[in-house]
Amino acid sequence: MMNVVLLEPEIPANTGNIGRTCVATGTRLHLIEPLGFRLGEKEIRRAGMDYWQDLDVHLYLNYGDFLEKNPGARIFYASTKAPRTYTEVSYHEDDYLMFGKESAGIPEEILLENQETAVRIPMKEDIRSLNLSNSVAVVLYEALRQQDFAQMQKMGTLTRYHWREG
Repeated sequence: MMNVVLLEPEIPANTGNIGRTCVATGTRLHLIEPLGFRLGEKEIRRAGMDYWQDLDVHLYLNYGDFLEKNPGARIFYASTKAPRTYTEVSYHEDDYLMFGKESAGIPEEILLENQETAVRIPMKEDIRSLNLSNSVAVVLYEALRQQDFAQMQKMGTLTRYHWREG
């Protein structure tokens, strides 16, 4: 199972959207405090819709607590400052994808300690960053694509019609 880690997220709607993406993909969500909101806020429930109760979510006091409770975790640190792109990596099913808070990202000290697993999403120079929930979706779906979307529904069904055979 893939793991998404949010380091000190600040905006409840982003976390709610990410939670919904995690439920849809069978991904575990890890939240590292301090959070910029309370987990019961209506913005999280609204963004996560009725999926929040199905979310496999874990809460940590701080980054050190997260590392202590997940020894040996293979963590990829997403940052606009990373030396290589997220597509240059081979992901495994139990990897952790970490994203920093909306206003500042992952602290540079953490990035320097983990340069070999720091990844970025390419974008134009004059753009500071993508929305956090969009960034999570981009990187997570690449990791899942590399695993041939294991454990996920391959194709939906039409409600009133049928796909042509062949």
